[in-house]
Amino acid sequence: IEPINTIDIPGFYITGTQQGRSIINDTGSSNLFLQQDIYHMQIMEGDLARTIESNLDVIRHMQLADNPGRNEPGTGEINYPFLFGFIDNIDYEGWIGCEYRPAGDTIEGLGWIEPYLE
Repeated sequence: IEPINTIDIPGFYITGTQQGRSIINDTGSSNLFLQQDIYHMQIMEGDLARTIESNLDVIRHMQLADNPGRNEPGTGEINYPFLFGFIDNIDYEGWIGCEYRPAGDTIEGLGWIEPYLE
């Protein structure tokens, strides 16, 4: 389940982490989880670290994009160096994917990842 912000997609049904979590809990399904899109979460909720940590048991996939603009990490207001360290420290074991529009060309848009490849 992926909560989506209502600024970019007005009327979207699932708009927040707690709503997604509630649906997961209500179904009782052992194979239903959250896909947590950091971009959407920042717009709708903020407080990223606390929200991720308190819902770690139901998050299996995170998507990265900065805000505003949905560009690559490091181009907006989200403190990705802090967030990456935090996610590592809480032993998140799920997937992390990128879903952003590069501010420049594709190769330039991948430059943010270099410090994390070591």
